[in-house]
Parts: sequence; structure tokens; C-alpha cells
Amino acid sequence: MMKRTREQKRAALLAQVGALIDEFLDWEEGAERPNLTEIEDAVLKVRERFGRVLAERAIEEQEAQQPAEAPMCPSCGKRLRYKGWKGLDIASRLGLIEVERGYDSCACCHSGFFPPGRAA
Repeated sequence: MMKRTREQKRAALLAQVGALIDEFLDWEEGAERPNLTEIEDAVLKVRERFGRVLAERAIEEQEAQQPAEAPMCPSCGKRLRYKGWKGLDIASRLGLIEVERGYDSCACCHSGFFPPGRAA
């Protein structure tokens, strides 16, 4: 994954925010006289989802900054081989965050890792 420009990140976030706003407006149009609690629940749902989107993008942006040298295997000490991007769900204070991260494996002991320092 290549590091994106500020404008590319902004455009991607605006598209996702637009979708969240449309979902909220759809709810609002379909809700017949919602009470304060129902309105708060709908708003909090949008806020929670947008918070996760921001966190996912920030984590993926950190991942785009690949280390110059491959890390060492914590099990056997041999150099790990980069195997590409894999999906990973991270439990966070914002809820479950879904990110794509670099994944490494060890040819010696056959262990696989999402190395620390590359994301969360």
C-alpha cells in the first residue's frame, strides 16, 4: 500500500462520511416522530461508525510506512519474509476496527505475524 496524499485521504473520508449521512437521512425520513432517545441512538451510531472509519484510515496510513528492513522472528530470531496484505480485526476503545496490514512469515519456523510497530 502506497502512502496517499492529504487530498486523496480527504476525498476517501468525504465519500465515507457522505454514505453515513445518507444512511442517517434515510433513517430520519423513515422514523415517524422519533423521541429524543431514538434520535440520540441514531446520532451516536453515526458518530461511532465515523470514529472507527477515522481510526482505520489512520492505522492503515501508518502501515503504508513500511520499515526499510524486515523484522526478526520473535520465535527463532531469523529474518521474516513479507507475505503481503491481510485483513485484521482490532478490538479498540472505538469498537471493532477492520484494517489491512502487512503480514510476515518465517521460513525457518513457519510462524506468521502482524509485526508490532506497523499499526496499532
